[in-house]
Amino acid sequence: MTSIADFTVTTNRGEQLDLAEKRGKVLLVVNTASKCGFTPQYDGLEQIYQKYKDRGFEVLGFPCNQFGNQEPGDADEIEQFCKLNFGVSFPLMEKIDVNGDSASPLFDWMKGEAKGLLGSTSIKWNFTKFLIDREGNVVRRYAPADRPERIARDIEKLL
Repeated sequence: MTSIADFTVTTNRGEQLDLAEKRGKVLLVVNTASKCGFTPQYDGLEQIYQKYKDRGFEVLGFPCNQFGNQEPGDADEIEQFCKLNFGVSFPLMEKIDVNGDSASPLFDWMKGEAKGLLGSTSIKWNFTKFLIDREGNVVRRYAPADRPERIARDIEKLL
């Protein structure tokens, strides 16, 4: 695989989404959870989505239950939680694994393209973020503690 456009993912509604459709957009791909200390980052993610969406930017949220069982809900529960508590309007995907034998191929690819601390490929916690340029290349990985507002400068450079 050579770009994000080589992958197809499933939305939280069970529909296939060919990421080739996102070619030409700057993307922030995030593994999310509803019961995590970083969950308030949904606010920041929504704010940067609203700020830049008209310029070709999109956030893709991928709920994940691999860290502390912090995303136990089903697709409807997750969507309702995100909308009611944080006004999330960016696309949410189906719940996935980001590490291990059943990890999403997309996340396996992104982890290889942008390694973490000390060259690690595994994702350490919820709200790890990957910034993707308009050509579908991984530009950078951000740690869970990196707040979305702090990523805005990097997004602007790509827009």
